[in-house]
Amino acid sequence: MKLTLRGGRLLCPATRTDRVADLHVADGRVLAHGEPPPGFEPQRTIDVRGRMVAPGLVDLAARLREPGFEYRATLESEMRAALAGGVTHLVCPPDTDPPLDEPGLVEMLKHRARSLDQAHLSPLGALTVGLRGEVITEMAELAEAGCVGFSQASEPLVDTQVLWRAMQYARTFGFTVWLQPQDAFLARGGVAHGGPVAARLGLPGVPVTAETVALHTLFELVRATGCRVHLCRISSAAGVTLLRAARAEGLPVTADVAVHHLHLTDVDIGFFDTACRVAPPFRAQRDRDALVAALADGTIDAVCSDHTPVDDDAKQVPFGEAEPGVTGLELLLPLTLAWARRAGVETIDAIGRATTDAARIAGCDGGTLAPGAPADVCVFDPDAPWVVSPQTLLSQGHHTPFAGRELQGRVHLTLVGGRVAHER
Repeated sequence: MKLTLRGGRLLCPATRTDRVADLHVADGRVLAHGEPPPGFEPQRTIDVRGRMVAPGLVDLAARLREPGFEYRATLESEMRAALAGGVTHLVCPPDTDPPLDEPGLVEMLKHRARSLDQAHLSPLGALTVGLRGEVITEMAELAEAGCVGFSQASEPLVDTQVLWRAMQYARTFGFTVWLQPQDAFLARGGVAHGGPVAARLGLPGVPVTAETVALHTLFELVRATGCRVHLCRISSAAGVTLLRAARAEGLPVTADVAVHHLHLTDVDIGFFDTACRVAPPFRAQRDRDALVAALADGTIDAVCSDHTPVDDDAKQVPFGEAEPGVTGLELLLPLTLAWARRAGVETIDAIGRATTDAARIAGCDGGTLAPGAPADVCVFDPDAPWVVSPQTLLSQGHHTPFAGRELQGRVHLTLVGGRVAHER
């Protein structure tokens, strides 16, 4: 389809484009900015004046719950939510049921996603068979099936010899290992940040040292193997300090942060609000402020939603028994914009953390509006206010700590491959 988006403010972090101009699309790709090429006749022209036109968001952590957990969410429901949030590319962890540890499972998931013809899907393969942390998977075969990296999701890998061998394997083939830095023994049984709030509430804590001990181990293994590692969901000021030193040393590591960790702290647990039960847990204010600054200065590369739909039965229980996870696909854009306003970050750079930088980590060809790039586009009004209501979220998971809050930033149009996939 030939399409023209008329009069929007083009924001392309990859090319540092920030200007008001038309965007022309043909054959699923960006054709040109500004004046149309000779002979170009759009089949549809959409007036987007007063709105921003950016690359579609790339979410580095979105659990879609298929296969195995369809009672919590389905590909249909979560992809609709993604498109409503301007997200055109999803990276999903391997902790499905069964885990994504065989090529056939990966191919089946990708085929199902293609049949829906909505957002793009890039699965992470399981680093170990069954995510049990005992035997490494056939990563080369999983990569051929479509995996963009290899992860344990939130499952621990306590045997460092297995991890070392997995990283050697990954380094040989140039694969990226995606790991959440958390020492399983120090974090065991914890449900909240190990600090005064958890102590007052009588909740078992997860100390910051659970993150820093894991980071020290990972950085030593990176030095030994040369493996490229992506650190998922950095959560503490001490973790940021270690990450900054590793980056300065030149280690091949990248990192992301969950967008809700840029706004909330352990104090927001209040009186045992299970909507604030997340992993890693919300930490102290100094940790949140360090994450805000680290994402702004590039120490942390990208922001993600860490979207994890959880059903009512797993949340309407005492805090210590609740399952961690919140819905986030539809909140990623407005919460990223809110972080940028508070941190004094330019909008184009904020959008880059969820598009260009995230696409680089995922190894996908999205995150840009350059001519010739896939026409995955998000059109939004950065100032449009809306109140987060669990009843109106399209995700099948309705639990969010931001329920009832007014946010700014509303998606009006999402293109995937030049096709109008969502229109408000």
